[in-house]
Amino acid sequence: MPGAVPPGPSSAEGPVAAAALPSLRRRITAVLIATQILGGLGVAIGIALASVLAQQVSGTEALSGLAPTSMVAGTALLSMPLAALMTARGRRPGLVLAYVIGAAGAGVVVLAAVAGSFPLLLVGMAAFGAGSSANLQARFAAADLAEPAHRGRAISTVVWATTIGAVLGPNIAAPAGRSVTGLGVPAAAGPFLWAAGVFLVSAVLVALLLRPDPLLTARALAAGTEEDAEARRGRSLKAGIRAVRESSRARLALVTVTASHTTMVSIMSMTPVALSHHGAGIELIGLVISGHIAGMYAFSPVMGWLSDKLGRLSVIGLAVGLLSCAALLAGTAGGSHGRTAAGLFLLGLGWSAGLVSGSALLTDAVPQAARAAVQGLSDLTMNTAAGIGGAAAGLIVAGAGYGWLNAVGACLLLPLAVLALRSPSKGR
Repeated sequence: MPGAVPPGPSSAEGPVAAAALPSLRRRITAVLIATQILGGLGVAIGIALASVLAQQVSGTEALSGLAPTSMVAGTALLSMPLAALMTARGRRPGLVLAYVIGAAGAGVVVLAAVAGSFPLLLVGMAAFGAGSSANLQARFAAADLAEPAHRGRAISTVVWATTIGAVLGPNIAAPAGRSVTGLGVPAAAGPFLWAAGVFLVSAVLVALLLRPDPLLTARALAAGTEEDAEARRGRSLKAGIRAVRESSRARLALVTVTASHTTMVSIMSMTPVALSHHGAGIELIGLVISGHIAGMYAFSPVMGWLSDKLGRLSVIGLAVGLLSCAALLAGTAGGSHGRTAAGLFLLGLGWSAGLVSGSALLTDAVPQAARAAVQGLSDLTMNTAAGIGGAAAGLIVAGAGYGWLNAVGACLLLPLAVLALRSPSKGR
């Protein structure tokens, strides 16, 4: 028909005109920011008193660290099934399911606290980790429709939103605990009841507002292109693993997020113990960890901007430098609390640089059809490695000291530095 406007690409949920993409990107980003704030709040509320609750239920301080460890393990184990669901059906069903599982896990934690069952508590904490999985996957959902030149900023904006929830969560934990004392629920379990409600609200927001699905829309936009031809090879997790094997830049991205996350978790997890051994009180330890969290999230937009302007490899190099300086400062601090605080702040900055640049490079480096699977593989790898690193950190500190832990953390960065130096600035 003369004068007719050809339809734009269509997703599984209807056509999307090219002219509508800028407003769609803004709306999708706004939804992801809102749910990221809520999701971060839910995780932070629950995890704030997780060790305390584990000690109360188990009756021993020796087992208190297993609660956060179970959460990390759950985050890792759920990464691949959630990625498989997103690969097959899009971001929305995967994120909704993750938040629902997280809410159910929080409910199980409350039941375990009431029943006094430590094994049930660990099961609940593992399921609670799904909320953290949703928060991690949201950064990739922000990149689905972003222009390649702006992917770093899109990812970092969603990562930054976690700051609000991460800061508010621990401060809400105490009133959340007091709110359930009349219900026969231990005060330390109250935050998990609130977290369950927050996760359910997040699930409803994603289900209602994350439309059209960003991943399915991105695939529709790639229809008829070379990337669409790649889709015919399959969107299975096996295809994702194959995509990483075939791309040196994807392997570098995977090593970046894994090494950055493992180094950060290993050092951060034992810093409160090291500070307490040097006479620091709870208030000072809280301030040091707050500064660390600020370094992790508050400056992520800067890392995203640098990643887009200077390139992914430059910011990966920055991550290696920041994390190395952090290990040097913290590892040689001794009784200097100020030096330890500076090291932990740099540790957060280095993690932010590595996560943002590595996530952007991973999205750049693999075909559109395999991205969801590769991104799930990334979260599985980094959380599994961090869980092992966190468990090993206690053994290293007990056997050799906090300084040696930082030295080992710095050594974990050597393979990343070598790969980054050998990586071509372009290509696969």
